[in-house]
Amino acid sequence: MKKTNVTLKDVSAVYSGPEGVLWELIMGEQIHVGGFGSSMALAQKADIKEGQKVLDLCSALGAGLRFLVKNFKVQGFGLDGTEHMVNEAVRRTEQDGLKGSIEYKLGDVTAIPWAENNFDVVWGEDAWCYVVDKDKLISEAARVLKKGGTISFTDWVEGPKGLSDEDAERINTFMKFPYMESQKGYEALLKKHGLTLKVSDDLTSEFADYIQLYLDMVSKQLSFDALRIIGWDMNMMQAIGGEMAFMLQKAREGGFGRTRIVGVKE
Repeated sequence: MKKTNVTLKDVSAVYSGPEGVLWELIMGEQIHVGGFGSSMALAQKADIKEGQKVLDLCSALGAGLRFLVKNFKVQGFGLDGTEHMVNEAVRRTEQDGLKGSIEYKLGDVTAIPWAENNFDVVWGEDAWCYVVDKDKLISEAARVLKKGGTISFTDWVEGPKGLSDEDAERINTFMKFPYMESQKGYEALLKKHGLTLKVSDDLTSEFADYIQLYLDMVSKQLSFDALRIIGWDMNMMQAIGGEMAFMLQKAREGGFGRTRIVGVKE
């Protein structure tokens, strides 16, 4: 795997500034591939039930937790490393009439500030690609899960065909990923930390279709809105389009992908 020098500070800068606003414009408030439908598929495969305590790691704007509270009546908890995102999550949760239903904390997902054996579900949607130490992330997720609890997440990964170091570095640098895990890599991490694999889906083929959708939205429908967000910088706009086209190519080739994984703590 090709690693970059990206840190949490770099990721926080993205989601505190215009890049984060741009991603929300393109992908919606949930800021993950497939939006509501993807969240529902993950929740169903994880067998989410009313009243469960769910911890969303890298909870961003809190849309994932609000989805779960509204549709499954869970007890929601969120942890994110970007202060702006935590503040926005609190504000938007109140705006949606859910004040008191979700607790958010600012912190490091590799040092979770909750006690062990505390949650029924640890949840994540297309966000753990930003975490530097994914081994420690999974270790901490397992620690805070109750026996029989479920880890349920989607993520952007190196696809089944793999990437050259050069191609991986290009994508990681553009996306501000420290590195991308692979589907098999995540499976191994779950096993290492005492979790039994229940679901492991390769979503690479549909992932490419979504990248095409985002590229079309920026180039055909939302150009004015996107340009306003980035200060009317046409060169930057063209550069973003070029990088997204490169990611599309690699997704079509099977080198850049997405996975959905569910595991159970025995």
